[in-house]
Order: sequence, then C-alpha cells, then structure tokens
Amino acid sequence: MENLIFSLNATVPVFMLMVLGLLFHKIGWMDEEFASKMNKFVFKVPLPVLLFRDLATVDFEEAWDPGFVLFCFAVTVISILISTGISFLWKDRSIQGEFIQACYRSSAAILGIAFIQNIYGNAGMAPLMIIGSVPLYNVMAVLVLSATNPEAKQSGQGMIAKTAKGVVTNPIILGIAAGLLWSALKFPMPQMLERITSNVAAVATPMGLMAMGAAFDIRKASAKAGPAVTAALIKLVGFCALFLPAAVWLGFRREELIAILIMLGSSTTVTCFVMAKNMGHEGVLSSSVVMLTTLFSAFTLTGWLYVLRSLGLV
Repeated sequence: MENLIFSLNATVPVFMLMVLGLLFHKIGWMDEEFASKMNKFVFKVPLPVLLFRDLATVDFEEAWDPGFVLFCFAVTVISILISTGISFLWKDRSIQGEFIQACYRSSAAILGIAFIQNIYGNAGMAPLMIIGSVPLYNVMAVLVLSATNPEAKQSGQGMIAKTAKGVVTNPIILGIAAGLLWSALKFPMPQMLERITSNVAAVATPMGLMAMGAAFDIRKASAKAGPAVTAALIKLVGFCALFLPAAVWLGFRREELIAILIMLGSSTTVTCFVMAKNMGHEGVLSSSVVMLTTLFSAFTLTGWLYVLRSLGLV
C-alpha cells in the first residue's frame, strides 16, 4: 500500500497539472497562442537548463559503472529500433515520429531520482542511468522528429542537411553537451549558479504540462486512440517484460534494478510533446500517450516493484 501511495503521489499531481491547463483553456485564460508560446519557451530555456543541471552535477569517477551504463545504452537503442519497426504498422505516416519517441522516452531524470530516493534515501544509480539513456533519448528524438516532420519538403541531401542542423542547434542537445562538458572538465558548481539553474529548471515540468493540457484536443485524440493505447502498453508493460529478465540474468540488483525499471516503465516524459510541437508535428498523439502513461504508471510501476520485491531482487 505504501508503494501504491507513493506512486500515486508521484503521478497524480502530474496528471492534474495537465487537467489544470485544459481547464484554463476552457475558461479562456490560456488560449492556443499563449500555450504555443509557453511551449516554445519551455523548449528553449527550462528544459535545456534542467538537463544541464542534472548532468553537470554528476561525478563520473565516483559512481562510474561501465557495465550498467552500457546496458542502459544498449536497451535504449533496441527500444528505439523496436518502436520504429512497430511504427510502420500505422498507415498515417504523419504520426510516425511522435509514436516512436512516445514509446521509448521515459521520465527518467525527474521520476527516476525521486523514486530511488524514496526507497533507498539517495539517488543511487539514477545519475548513471541518466547518462546511459537520456542523452540518447534526446539525440534520437531530434533525429526521428526531423526525419518524419510532416512539413518537410526536402529529400536526399537537403533532408540530411536539415536534420543535421536540427541536431546541432537543438536547445536540448546543447543543454546535454554543456552538462557533459562541465562534468568532464570537473568545473565546480558555484552556489549562486546552482540556485539559478535549479529555479529555472523547476518551471520546466509544470509549465510544459499545463501548456500540453491547454493544447489538448480530445476530438483529435480520439481519432488516434489506437496508436496512443499501443504506445502506452509498449511503454508501461512491453519493454519491462522484455528487458527486466535480461537485467536480472546479468546480475543487476537493488538500486541498479530500480533505475532500470524507471528507465523502462515510467510514464512518457512531457518533453515528447514539447519537442514534437516545436519541430513541426501536431503533438496530439504525444499528449495522449503522456496522459495515458501518467495516469496508469502508478499502478504498473507498483506492480513491477511488487514482483521484484517478491523475488527478493530489490
């Protein structure tokens, strides 16, 4: 019961922020233009700062575990390939990019650290899991969304050049690169800078969630119910069932296994919607999957955790 309450406390407030954005839109406080501008702001400032802060404060030498990082990286690559393969089942190619990233991208940084701290009292293996998965999450999302942009007219070299430019100029990628460089060069994090980045990063999730709720169109979402439910099932159940046994077989336990569980089975991150909207996609499928996975992840994560504890693995 304690784990269920914790999971509900972690996911219900997130879901309610989206509902709050929807309510603000209904009463006229957040129109479509306002929500669009808020999305662009979150994409260009708070989200890159959030990723910079998470990676810049990681001590690589103290916590480095190459086997664990490599596993997280490999699982993320395979998950992306599986998601890409399944995406070809849908006749509507305009949703392909959104479907792929909604299947594999987790709330690893925010929910992962909170979940592990609640169980073990510290961040445990979450920073290493973030290193192994989050940079790849974002780099591949930029590539996938650029390559499947429904507004794109170029082909061949023109498309490759545009995609490459989108990667190197993407604020998310720049935030990751700056954070990794800061950590690798062992620059200290002054208290003033830490407070500034923490304050700016803190608005990323609530602003992004409310903007997503304000832009949510239930009529469009119902038309994409099949892909949304499929992506949610893959995200919450499919990848966990596929990769958790492999993690156990390879000897990962306790904090390592919890970090892997969060990477595989936590809700789809709101960043999916923010990036999709800012890279020429409709965003309806992304917001639908975020809502579904946020709502049901409290129950699925609790179920997976119960199984792992029953087996004496965590």
